[in-house]
Amino acid sequence: MPIPNFQIILLPLLIFASDEKPYTLQDCIEYLADYFKLSESEQKELLPSGKQTIFLNRVGWSRTYLKKAGLLDYPNRSFFKITTRGLDLLKTKPNKITISLLKQYPEFLDFVGAANISSKKSDNKINVVEDNEQTPEEALEYSYQEIRGNLALEILEKVKSCSPNFFERLVVELLVKMGYGGSIKEAGQAIGKTGDEGIDGIIKEDRLGLDTIYIQAKRWENVVGRPELQKFVGALAGQGAKKGIFITTSRFSEQAKSYSPKNDIKLVMIDGEELAQYMIDFDLAVSTVSEYKIKKIDFDYFESD
Repeated sequence: MPIPNFQIILLPLLIFASDEKPYTLQDCIEYLADYFKLSESEQKELLPSGKQTIFLNRVGWSRTYLKKAGLLDYPNRSFFKITTRGLDLLKTKPNKITISLLKQYPEFLDFVGAANISSKKSDNKINVVEDNEQTPEEALEYSYQEIRGNLALEILEKVKSCSPNFFERLVVELLVKMGYGGSIKEAGQAIGKTGDEGIDGIIKEDRLGLDTIYIQAKRWENVVGRPELQKFVGALAGQGAKKGIFITTSRFSEQAKSYSPKNDIKLVMIDGEELAQYMIDFDLAVSTVSEYKIKKIDFDYFESD
């Protein structure tokens, strides 16, 4: 089944704790994964950041919302336990627990800022949308990915409008930012100087120049097919080269993606979308508008008290 949203998790989580024993978050995750019959792949599915699983994030926020409503308590650092209020709620046999239900508790109203939202919204409180299926972190991450995706499209369109020479310089600068080619000056001397069919330039693999990488950079609109890659690999073999990077502003055909040289040549393919993403990752032709850091409490700091 699909991974349940955090509001669907609220009631099963509270029922899980109804025996009044202290539990860890991991205890709860194992129980709920079985309760919702989640597959192993669903349990391992990650948020866009790749740093936390979606299910763990949703269970964690469900626990937080129940705590803010006074239905759960944290008796110590690693454990949570149901409260008398939580038991009283279960006695009413609710069909589900929602944000709307939690708003009957003053502590939760204060948490979400609803106490200050009457004729106007508060600017310094958390506003939880009642029908929202995403946790705050999910909403932030997916919004970030949408912004990043739109930025990548803008970058790619701009790159496609640049001259071939500018595109070659852009490729060099990106590879240097990624740790290849030594300095911009050294790398720039290599690009576009070979004159060999299928090869646009040569760049150092590292600052010491222990190995070299051959480059093909195509500012194209057309799909790059397998013949173009074979032509490039043939040029690499003619030079006795072992490593090549084929960069394009367009995309590769399915046949091209499945192509693997029969010899020991290592070939890396970077399409337009990947190129734009790398430019964002390595701060090439982009500037930072805003930066947000998500922090959590450092419990170790308080251990010395």
